[in-house]
Amino acid sequence: MTPRPKKPVYKRPSQGPGSKARSFSLDQIIQNGIAAWERDDFEIALENFSAVIKKYPNFADIRNRVGLCQAMMGNPEEALRQFDKALGINEDYAEAHLNKAIVLNELGRFDEAQVSFQRASELDTRDNAVFPSDGGNRLAISHARTGDIYLASDRPAEAAIEYEKALAVRARFADIRTKLAEAYLEVGRIDDARRELEIILEERPEFTGARMRLGVVLQKQGDLEGARRAWERCAEERPDDSRVRAYLAGLDLPPSDGEGD
Repeated sequence: MTPRPKKPVYKRPSQGPGSKARSFSLDQIIQNGIAAWERDDFEIALENFSAVIKKYPNFADIRNRVGLCQAMMGNPEEALRQFDKALGINEDYAEAHLNKAIVLNELGRFDEAQVSFQRASELDTRDNAVFPSDGGNRLAISHARTGDIYLASDRPAEAAIEYEKALAVRARFADIRTKLAEAYLEVGRIDDARRELEIILEERPEFTGARMRLGVVLQKQGDLEGARRAWERCAEERPDDSRVRAYLAGLDLPPSDGEGD
């Protein structure tokens, strides 16, 4: 076999994404990771994608990319862990099921691999037969990524439009629906945000992140008892999450009338 030409060495910036990355846009960091992946520089790709999920842990597509990097770097168990995290965010992520199946197959865990292959196949055209599997997934993720850029740029109205387009192709991508709810919340569309979060929780009651945001929405609507119930359930599921404790503590603070004595 003719050896592949040696690829140019990519010099890691001395600052690294962990420090200087704050001055880069989210899209730049993701594109840096994709560019590194395409030239087989998996270490740099992993560094960039890891910088993204450190700040945005619920980006299922980036979790999937982290898993791919780990697999290519010879860390199959960590790859599987990342694919499972991606699927924990979006159980209907066909590409993550497929990647998980491939890694399981390479490990000789054939029965488990077959389950993941079957799940990926079932998701092929379930959401939208016009946009089957890979094409539909890429289209939805492309719209979602554009929405992410708008949201990171403090333009939630434009972000919401892109997330709506993504869900028109892949309605069951719960991570994208969560982002849509967040965008609605930021533009003051409280009722719409609540609707989206309730859709998620109806299908996936274990999605604690969505329930936590629902508590915020209920509080904004004046339903303090509903917010308390939501956050108390989150506290049971995530007893070490400081955000939940802070939300519950906030409910017990005396109301301020905004006037002096």
